[in-house]
Amino acid sequence: MTEQRIAGETVSDDNEKRMGALKADYEALGARLARDGIDIDAVTGKVCEFFVAVPSWGVGTGGTRFARFPGPGEPRNIFDKLDDCAVIHQLTRATPTVSLHIPWDKVDDPRRLKTHGDALGLGFDAMNSNTFSDAPGQERSYKFGSLSHTDAATRRQAVEHNIECIEIGKAIGSKALTVWIGDGSNFPGQTNFTRSFERYLESMKAIYQRLPEDWRIFSEHKMYEPAFYSTVVQDWGTNYLIATELGDKAYCLVDLGHHAPNVNIEMIVARLIQFRKLGGFHFNDSKYGDDDLDAGAIDPHRLFLVFNELVDAEHRRAENFHPAHMIDQSHNVTDPIESLIRSANEIRRAYAQALLVNRKALEGYQDDNDALMASETLKAAYRTDVEPILAMARLQAGGAVDPIAAYRASGYRRRIAEERPAVAGGGGGIV
Repeated sequence: MTEQRIAGETVSDDNEKRMGALKADYEALGARLARDGIDIDAVTGKVCEFFVAVPSWGVGTGGTRFARFPGPGEPRNIFDKLDDCAVIHQLTRATPTVSLHIPWDKVDDPRRLKTHGDALGLGFDAMNSNTFSDAPGQERSYKFGSLSHTDAATRRQAVEHNIECIEIGKAIGSKALTVWIGDGSNFPGQTNFTRSFERYLESMKAIYQRLPEDWRIFSEHKMYEPAFYSTVVQDWGTNYLIATELGDKAYCLVDLGHHAPNVNIEMIVARLIQFRKLGGFHFNDSKYGDDDLDAGAIDPHRLFLVFNELVDAEHRRAENFHPAHMIDQSHNVTDPIESLIRSANEIRRAYAQALLVNRKALEGYQDDNDALMASETLKAAYRTDVEPILAMARLQAGGAVDPIAAYRASGYRRRIAEERPAVAGGGGGIV
């Protein structure tokens, strides 16, 4: 039987208070959608089957280059992190898998992770390697790069670390490796763009050769930070070149926060789908740069437009279309569990709204070059309040009608704050 970190009666009691309103709202929305030929139960069923992975590091308090202010009940290790992740899934029923980061989450015996995850009803999503910072005892530094470093021994060390991540992933049931590097330059002339990319590709090919047959590798692009003049994998075009160069098991990962403010991310998504190289997403939001804010916190309409492309691909059964979905956020001023609960629900909200788009009407307006009505067709779906669908999907799967309210009523944060020693604040950095 799955262990629960929050008492079941706490959730059921909170749900009972909200059942009458939910039933009325769901029936009213169902009647409205029925006039447009949409079966609300079918939409709810699809939402129930949509899942997003949570990042292990996301349940700790994040930080900036300047400071980190820990919150109460900080997880002490990966087992505490899994406990917190289990709370998110218990309440949302949307996050059944956890994505690990190595060496942050490394343990002596990976089978202990698998056992603890199984007990909590959690599986493991893509593994994440870390060659953007130095681990204790590491022989060679990544200050001037990792997979693209000028020193061959440093590159080998970075390759071996990624292979280690694969081996850990095999032991816990993961099927993918995500590779993001901070390699780049801070000054013009510091790095030869061509040679550094050649070294990166050589390193990635060595990692690719060690992938199991049923695994995928995701390369992730980012326009800047920590290198502020150039990055080796700076945009989706370079990312596509990498995935094409490596082979059929290589795909592009799109982090919504890794783009300039006015970049058309939904078009990038469409292009990668079209050429069968969309691997998946790191969902978050940003205002000026890679802020890693809660998904949908700044531009929920853009999140909807991204999902419009995903549902379009699903609708026309695009070839080799099976993207992975994961949240990747830093929570500096909120309870991380609450932010991840909200983000999981906002991602599902965008998916539900995209399911309501009248695809036939939209295609007709596009063919007729009717820009106004094509736009209105999208807006009609986006303006629809799908909260009753999201709440009913959670309820039907055994979750909470209002997961944040149930979480606060449970006193979970207060309880773990008493169990886990307080962490002192200090310098900048992420969990």
